[in-house]
Amino acid sequence: MILPAALLLLGALTAVVAPRLLARADWPDREPVVALWVWQCVVAAVLVCCALSMTLSAAAAWSAVGGHVFATAPSAVVEAYALGTAGHWAATTAVALACGGLWSAAMLVREVVRSRARRRLRRAELLDRAPLLPGEERGAGRLVVLEGERPDAWWLPGAPPQLVVTTAALRRLKGRQLDAVLAHEQGHAQARHDWLLHCSSALADGFPQVPVFAAFRDEMHRLVELAADDTASRRFGRLTTALALVELNEDRGVFGPCPAAQAHVPQRVHRLLTPPNRLTAARRLRLTAAASLVPVVPVLVAFVPGLRALG
Repeated sequence: MILPAALLLLGALTAVVAPRLLARADWPDREPVVALWVWQCVVAAVLVCCALSMTLSAAAAWSAVGGHVFATAPSAVVEAYALGTAGHWAATTAVALACGGLWSAAMLVREVVRSRARRRLRRAELLDRAPLLPGEERGAGRLVVLEGERPDAWWLPGAPPQLVVTTAALRRLKGRQLDAVLAHEQGHAQARHDWLLHCSSALADGFPQVPVFAAFRDEMHRLVELAADDTASRRFGRLTTALALVELNEDRGVFGPCPAAQAHVPQRVHRLLTPPNRLTAARRLRLTAAASLVPVVPVLVAFVPGLRALG
């Protein structure tokens, strides 16, 4: 039974080829929302390959598992999968992949728990620095103005979500620039970008030796910012959004010869100042549809022996 090995090979091929193709393409920066979807489909395809390989290996190694997996399948289909020809490697493969799945789930739980702990800490610090006024109810407003000498703005998820803006940002941002910053942060919240970052960080931290997961995390952090920039620029203009980015980050050294950790900010500003060159709606639709089919391929591969037997 070579199907589990073929699925693992397909997953490895997807993990190697797809990131390279995306890195060479020129459209992800132009269409960050489509690129986010493509990356999710690629990673989903890799995980589906591993899950199907684990299931078929377990079915071949233990008859009890095979009985549940093929409970309603005709005998011809069961024979087509040749479960009895698997060697001792089937149990080893199934256990290894199951451990990998449990480890991924544990990393995701850890990431969510840590994120909630950081959120509680930030809310406590926020309540300490901006206490409630007499008669004011907690969570009554989504916008919180915080005294601070550094221009900054961030969205604090939770129940209820809150948008925090420092007084320095209010002084620096002119006219509709503040509206653009608020629209940027609201774009993060509406698209639930925090969950994308949690999942990508969990995979990258759980499997640091797997390049596709590290690339997935890095691209998620970059693309969600581009997508939020587009959300703001559609409402308030590309120039206004770019100027707001400059005002918020000018004092952080990101525009100097030795940029700090947020070195992506100059690229974001340059992108906003460049005339938009979006893909046509037809091409965006084709890319989205093609990406949606990527996780379906391993499912079809897993069904090939059964379909042949029925045919």
